[in-house]
Amino acid sequence: MSEEILINVTPRETRVAMVENGVLQEIFIERASRRGMVGNIYRGKVVRVLPGMQAAFIDIGLERTAFLHASDIAIRGGSNGASADNGDGSNGGGDNSAENGSSNIKPSENIIQDLLHQGQDILVQVVKDPLGTKGARLTTHLSVAARFLVYMPGEDHVGVSQKLESEEERRRLRDVVSSLAEALGGGGYIVRTVAEGVSEKEIRSDMAFLNKIWMEMQERAKDCSPGTLVHGDLSLVMRTMRDQVDVGVEKVRIDSRENFEKASKFAQKFIPELADRIEYYPGERPIFDLYGIEDEIQKALSRKVQLKSGGYLIVDQTEALTTIDVNTGAFVGHRNLEETIFKTNLEATLTIARQLRLRNLGGIIIIDFIDMKDVSHREQVMRALEKALERDRAKSHICEVSGLGLVEMTRKRTRESLEHVLCEACPTCEGRGSVRTAETVCYEVFRELLREARQYEPAQFLVLASSEVIDLMLDEESSSVAELEEFIGRPIRFQVETLYTQEQFDVVLM
Repeated sequence: MSEEILINVTPRETRVAMVENGVLQEIFIERASRRGMVGNIYRGKVVRVLPGMQAAFIDIGLERTAFLHASDIAIRGGSNGASADNGDGSNGGGDNSAENGSSNIKPSENIIQDLLHQGQDILVQVVKDPLGTKGARLTTHLSVAARFLVYMPGEDHVGVSQKLESEEERRRLRDVVSSLAEALGGGGYIVRTVAEGVSEKEIRSDMAFLNKIWMEMQERAKDCSPGTLVHGDLSLVMRTMRDQVDVGVEKVRIDSRENFEKASKFAQKFIPELADRIEYYPGERPIFDLYGIEDEIQKALSRKVQLKSGGYLIVDQTEALTTIDVNTGAFVGHRNLEETIFKTNLEATLTIARQLRLRNLGGIIIIDFIDMKDVSHREQVMRALEKALERDRAKSHICEVSGLGLVEMTRKRTRESLEHVLCEACPTCEGRGSVRTAETVCYEVFRELLREARQYEPAQFLVLASSEVIDLMLDEESSSVAELEEFIGRPIRFQVETLYTQEQFDVVLM
């Protein structure tokens, strides 16, 4: 598996492309005007406690208040009189798949009012960026990530990323971190996947770095006012170096000399064995054009995804869920219908897994594979989908095929999808994906004219509408217009408004 990371930096936007075997798999975009906030720690103020929802709204200085659920509040000293004012705990940092022995509040427990009150100051960390109309999601389980470890100040256990398969290596790392943590005065740690094989010296350096950051954060938090950023996560380029670059990456190419130098210094300090794989790209041709990334991004914004066989997917993203429909399209196969359907579904699993990563689709996802009668075919398609999702860093859970033949799954969502980052709802259809036909609008105009004629007695009526609607009324519906004029006893004039959408119209009394 050949992996490359391409980094395109402009003054207002940074984009990172993850490429495997020459094919774009993931795209990360960060804009100066709207940087991601996951990992940021704020001193917030409780503005409203909602006992019925077991949650609270927290002001952290953003346009919308953020959301803190009771299950995300760290408890100290038991459930009675528990406090959250210093935000002890962790959200799991960069390796959410790690073992975690911490105990959260169960959602059913009605104790939110014992933990928080209106006007209270609280230290919180963002675990989900604002999505659509929803504010950021918060936790008081604070954590700070470094190259090999995630530090959790309020915990006392050591977890190891589940992606580390060697039990012997897991034991070694757990023992090393546990002994060093005790010497440093405690705190919880999660050992990240990239820590496999690293020395005790490197781990000690990481721990010292994290403890220093935590001490500085505590000092800063004492003096700042509510709504202030206490600790901001690294820029996208540096987060990529910390979280994405590992031994499997053959090359990192950066088209900004300044960021190339920063990344090189980071690599020389933390990942010296990979430092020579970081390259500065000075070419005149944009780096994303060189690899066809721009075309792939445009395709990822389309509803239709073509399969190599001739079949295709239809991807529809809504606020509640995402649906993916698999179709055979032009693929007719070479044997029989069942075999054609099976091959199309099998090919679709790889494309679906890639599209989930590329579009960063999260939440509930419903996949409508083409119906398969053969039980073994259904099982093979499910196993293929599970295997295709193994390389996805975001956690996902797949249910079996439902009674209606649908595959239900969830994928963890911590940032906005590619469509939400790059697009906005169409002002014409307001995100519906369709507009009323000219014929429908024409009949709406007729009804409005009748309504107005019953209430007023103008000399004549003037209809302002789009050219499509006006043309229809003056051509195919001209006889209807003549009948209407005779019925209401008033002449009707028409005027095309070029700036009107097809659904817009006005009836003016003259």
